[in-house]
Amino acid sequence: MIFIDPKSQSRKENYQILSSAVIPRPIAFVTSQNEEGVVNAAPFSFFNVITAEPPLISISVGRRNGETVKDTGRNILKGKEFVVHLVDEAIVDQMNQTSAEYPSNVSEVKETGLTLTESKVVRVPSIKEAKIRMECSLHQAIALGTEEEASCDLLIGEVVMFHLADDIFADGKVSANASQLVSRLGGAEYARLTDVFSLQRPVK
Repeated sequence: MIFIDPKSQSRKENYQILSSAVIPRPIAFVTSQNEEGVVNAAPFSFFNVITAEPPLISISVGRRNGETVKDTGRNILKGKEFVVHLVDEAIVDQMNQTSAEYPSNVSEVKETGLTLTESKVVRVPSIKEAKIRMECSLHQAIALGTEEEASCDLLIGEVVMFHLADDIFADGKVSANASQLVSRLGGAEYARLTDVFSLQRPVK
């Protein structure tokens, strides 16, 4: 067994362990909009569900030198709205391309050939090709880090509208097999949902 004290390592070294050990992780493909109306799209795998009542989800958006510099973080903190899309096999390449460093006045959605469509509740447009979309309003923003410097913004969103493709939704649930979602592993690795199995909760 290897023992590693996180305090003895750099932020990058701790990130490499966390991102390669805590797997698989769902991917939040987030659209947000700046004050000029430019729609930003970016993926985040530090993402999950918090609670169902109200329906809350969270994404962690990293800072640089304590400053919120990513378009997604700035846009959500200012506009208070965003849309989270789950990534399936059909759009994984475009999602990956949006992680490149585009200027703030350039929309990654247009650059990658994806299609914007009007959302039902929030002002931020959604990505039409995504099979699962969740329109969100900002519920809470929490700056996290050390006493000296914040390293990320934990953005908690309340889902105000679900969009689910007809062919993946039945009996009140999303089908794991039909949705063909992709998950994030460590480094440049991703995983498909290729081996789904069930376990019934035991009864005493």
